[in-house]
Amino acid sequence: MSLVRYQPWNSIEQLRREMGRMLEGHPSSEEGSSIATSDWVPAVDIKETENDFLIHADIPGVDPDDIDVHMEDGMLTIKGERESETKEEKEGYKRVERQRGSFYRRFSLPDTANADKISAKSKNGVLEITIPKQEKSQPRKIKVK
Repeated sequence: MSLVRYQPWNSIEQLRREMGRMLEGHPSSEEGSSIATSDWVPAVDIKETENDFLIHADIPGVDPDDIDVHMEDGMLTIKGERESETKEEKEGYKRVERQRGSFYRRFSLPDTANADKISAKSKNGVLEITIPKQEKSQPRKIKVK
């Protein structure tokens, strides 16, 4: 049997880390923005390739026309809303696990992103955003006169 030192603050620190992980990506967690709130946060995958950045966001049940993707001041914002279905059950039990309501995600783009050529498409409930990288400026020799 090994001895484990009791540290009463560990539980609070663990709770703080768990809350931070849960709120990661939520607009008020990193940027301090309180202008928009969301009922749920779509899961995303972010991938960097040689020529671009790809963001895949799981947004099933949302019409592509109801998704707002915009870029401003180096921040890419994805927001929209998944409408609630109204069902009435007179007997038995009902269980609702899928989240409804508004969603909101913000991403800070690197300087290498080409904001003018961002494109987005939706297929089978997955939003794909392609952010091309800017062409690298070629080094050039400057002649001193």
